Amino acid sequence: MTTGSAGNHLRGGETPLDKGAVVGPVEIVVVLVVVLVVLALLVGAIVFGLRKSRSSRLRERFGPEYERTVASTGDRRAAESELTQRQRRHDELDIRPLDPQQRDRYRSAWRDAQSRFVDEPGPAVHEAHVLIAEVMRDRGYPVDDFETRSTELSVDHPDVVQDYRAGHEVSQANDRGDASTEDLRQAMRHFRALFERLVDTDSATTDRQGH
Repeated sequence: MTTGSAGNHLRGGETPLDKGAVVGPVEIVVVLVVVLVVLALLVGAIVFGLRKSRSSRLRERFGPEYERTVASTGDRRAAESELTQRQRRHDELDIRPLDPQQRDRYRSAWRDAQSRFVDEPGPAVHEAHVLIAEVMRDRGYPVDDFETRSTELSVDHPDVVQDYRAGHEVSQANDRGDASTEDLRQAMRHFRALFERLVDTDSATTDRQGH
């Protein structure tokens, strides 16, 4: 009788749950845990995907400056946060091209600095350094200090901002009397790479659109 009764209750592949059996607290906890684990995995996958996407965008935007910032901070997440903040600050600036008269004036001043290098390499490098700051000011970049200038330049010109830093280091060494003529020649080359990018309107526009 007992066997037959049990068979009747479970016929057709039914389970005790199908017959309205009461689910105990243990079963409820197990189900909740499983649901929470699945949700945690989904959230983790979404966060990982977003971080990876942000990393790719920043790496593409900043190029070598991305790896330099990672190395400088010692932490990829901190570096990406810093680069993101740079981009946000930069987006609030009114960066504009030089007008034709300004371009001609600066190009003439640069030729004078290069000519001066033959007889006075130190003052010529200093003059080139000042010229770049003046071009940046007229383009709408903040020029309060070197660090501000270089970080803002890294958003538009990440491929040449390191030239600016290298030239700046030599210029400082020259102020201390520690730069050789070859050092100064290299500094002029570094400064020229950025100067041409800043003055050449088409190149500057292309560089921003490319990122």
